[in-house]
Amino acid sequence: MKSTLPPPIDLGQQVNIFSDDVRQLHFAELCNALYERELSALAQRKFNNISLLQRQIGGLKHYIKRAAYQFLQPHPVLVLDSHNASWQHKQAAHCPAKLEDFAAVAQWFAQQHELGIAVAVHINTLGNEHIELDSIDRIDSEAHTLHLNKFGWFTQDGKKCEAAPSTNVQVQLLKPNKAVMVAACCGHSWNYKGKTQPHTLSLRELMLSFGINWKTFR
Repeated sequence: MKSTLPPPIDLGQQVNIFSDDVRQLHFAELCNALYERELSALAQRKFNNISLLQRQIGGLKHYIKRAAYQFLQPHPVLVLDSHNASWQHKQAAHCPAKLEDFAAVAQWFAQQHELGIAVAVHINTLGNEHIELDSIDRIDSEAHTLHLNKFGWFTQDGKKCEAAPSTNVQVQLLKPNKAVMVAACCGHSWNYKGKTQPHTLSLRELMLSFGINWKTFR
């Protein structure tokens, strides 16, 4: 049967007769890890509508194959962990979010008019910090606000418009930079003692990570 995988990618190494086999092995390994993760997540969710569950399971094949293919592309910053289908990079000693720099956040987003780009959101839950990827799906130029697909409305300087679901949770939109986006893509987490175990990105966050322009973050 003819392979459905994309053609081999030159990773800067000498091509040999085993290159296709190694690539397909990594592709299969990534698919398996992603399927295991996503099916486990779906099993823990509550669905009031069975058709929604059916649609989500039906769409997994497309998105998982696409994610596995994107993982195998050369990346300028991040390193692939094919066993866990995750991005790896050295973790900073402390969270790189600069929460006091509202002016810099406002200046960056004042020049941003493109929908769908990946942005970073800082989450602080009683001193446990991490940065999540989200995407812009609406911009209100008159009100100087923007709406994220998961986290909702923010002012242009990064402050949450609506109250957080819990008073114990602080949420702020960040100005994208290398340190912030690396932390978000790798699931880096911290508490008052320093580094903690990285959290696992959802398939949606992984798809957003593949579209980041690491030169301009646009």
